[in-house]
Amino acid sequence: MTKSPLLSLPGAVPAEGPDEGVAAHYGDLFREQRALADGTGFVDLSHRGVVAVSGADRLSWLHLLLTQAVEQLPPHQATEALILSAHGHIEHALYLVDDGATTWMHVEPGTQEALLAYLESMKFFYRVEVEDATDRYALVFLPAGSITRVPEDWPVRETAYGRDVFVPRAELESFAATAGPAIGVLAHEALRIEAHRPRLGLETDHRTIPHELGWLDSAVHLHKGCYRGQETVARVQNLGRPPRRLVFLHLDGSEVRLPAHGAPVRVAEEGAEGRAVGFITSSARHWELGPIALALVKRSTPERATLIADENTAAAQETVVAP
Repeated sequence: MTKSPLLSLPGAVPAEGPDEGVAAHYGDLFREQRALADGTGFVDLSHRGVVAVSGADRLSWLHLLLTQAVEQLPPHQATEALILSAHGHIEHALYLVDDGATTWMHVEPGTQEALLAYLESMKFFYRVEVEDATDRYALVFLPAGSITRVPEDWPVRETAYGRDVFVPRAELESFAATAGPAIGVLAHEALRIEAHRPRLGLETDHRTIPHELGWLDSAVHLHKGCYRGQETVARVQNLGRPPRRLVFLHLDGSEVRLPAHGAPVRVAEEGAEGRAVGFITSSARHWELGPIALALVKRSTPERATLIADENTAAAQETVVAP
């Protein structure tokens, strides 16, 4: 586990679970969410893994391995991609940008070693070098609208949501002093859930395929082949339907406790003893929407059905992936 030096900032409360090593919040969760929504502050994501791929063949080589078309990826254009198993199940989610000489990517905490091992095994005769750069670079998120200045020689991945900045670890504390206020990962997660964006290890399990989470729109190029698991992607897209689908839930605000990851989801008409149709993947308290969650449910679950999360939390659903 990489423990951030920014945990020494005033009010920092350490996060648990997959975000262990950085701050969950700095004393005021809703204020921090409002700051992010307003385009101010920064989120310390320095616990995430950073992998760098260099060499003349890097983009054409990655194009063969990833679900995304990256062979002609222009410098500084952000994209995201998946690595699938031979059966089409999601193994890795990568958030990439190329600076013209190196392809930078950040991944879920602790997954970079397995990713590196896979990439090394696929190098063959290609002119590429793969590096676990986590010890050298720390990820910091700046929300859309942020006016924080970033040095030109730092890798930056800019999207509609904001900027992922690959900060040299030796300069993390000095950069944070210019980018404040500090915002915890709970606020970042609340806005991720609001935006219906899946996260590896939370929205995924050992049998998740991209179609179930809406990742076809952002991380999969349907008109390229030549990657592991492509046959499953094409078959489900052309001939069938995914067995499950992601939904967004507005949870009953009277419940004190949020449903945990893995909590069962049932159809309300069948009651608390009814058969589970899915499970909670992520949940959060949102500064405007109240308690919210993402869940993975069976495709056959009626779109207009009221659901029950965990034991007795009523949940109104919004469709993310259509049945």
